[in-house]
Amino acid sequence: MKNLTEKGLFDAIQVGTLHLANRIVMPPMGISMATPAGEVTDDHIQHYVARAKAHPGLIIVEYTWVVPNGRPHTPNVLGIDDDDKISGLRRLATAIKKTGTPVAIQLAHAGARARSAIIGNQPAGPSNVLAPGEVETPRAMTIEEIAALVRAFGDAAVRSAEAGFDAVELHGAHGFLLSQFVSPYTNQRQDAYGGTIEGRLRFPLEVITEVRQRLGTDFPLSYRIGVSDQIPGGLTMSEGTAVAVRLADAGLDLLDISAGLSHSPRDGNEQGYFVYLAESVKKVAKVPVVGVGNIFEPEYADRIIREGRVDLVAIGSAMLANPNWAAEAAKKLRGN
Repeated sequence: MKNLTEKGLFDAIQVGTLHLANRIVMPPMGISMATPAGEVTDDHIQHYVARAKAHPGLIIVEYTWVVPNGRPHTPNVLGIDDDDKISGLRRLATAIKKTGTPVAIQLAHAGARARSAIIGNQPAGPSNVLAPGEVETPRAMTIEEIAALVRAFGDAAVRSAEAGFDAVELHGAHGFLLSQFVSPYTNQRQDAYGGTIEGRLRFPLEVITEVRQRLGTDFPLSYRIGVSDQIPGGLTMSEGTAVAVRLADAGLDLLDISAGLSHSPRDGNEQGYFVYLAESVKKVAKVPVVGVGNIFEPEYADRIIREGRVDLVAIGSAMLANPNWAAEAAKKLRGN
């Protein structure tokens, strides 16, 4: 048993300028409740408000595409590609914040994980390499397309702030575009955006820099990072941990730790199966880290924080199944 700290699941924590009343994070999870055009629906609002009323420390709204060809192959996913979507997103953010729970939104692009049947053309990624588990070989993005996407992430971040979200998260995990550029498996470019880790990091670092410049230094910024591809020829844990530190030093306030490239295998289904990855990053990063992986017991969540392994805990499937999980956890651990 490790030495326990004084801080537990229901102690407050500061994430940049954002004060969180506790360390429970509802992570971004696809629920396919948007309109086909990617707009917020009443079902969306009801879904998130039901969970916000239980007062987790932070809710991160699901994968939200920054341009239409960044849509994933699941249907009815949120978009934030134009100003017309701001009013619906503002309704969502306002409804969640009325409960007293802060809310972030995750900005993403599917890259090679898109499908032509959804986006209307061939998916594009860093290279024409078929990602694990995918069915369409992508074309390699041009330098001009990369530059346009950097601006698109910045535009989407500005819309997020205008809609009233308290923070933005960039999706750099699970084989989506930002992680495709970092991975040596999917990024086999020979130009400035490939090759060495410096080249493979160039696009994610440009996105972080753009978002920081557009939102200012005080706006909380998180990054969901896959620190291990978990396949031969992919990003290793040691390299991924170093990448996490580089990205954090570029202007992040929070690291949301995950793993796995696209449909590549994970470490199992036991509770906390990715916590060891978050622990490795926490040892070297200067910002708080979120641990994840089938966490459902309040006692376990509290313990891994008190052991100093993680700073916050993501409660995903358990909160999908039980909107009141956070309130019930408070009652169980604190008696209130």
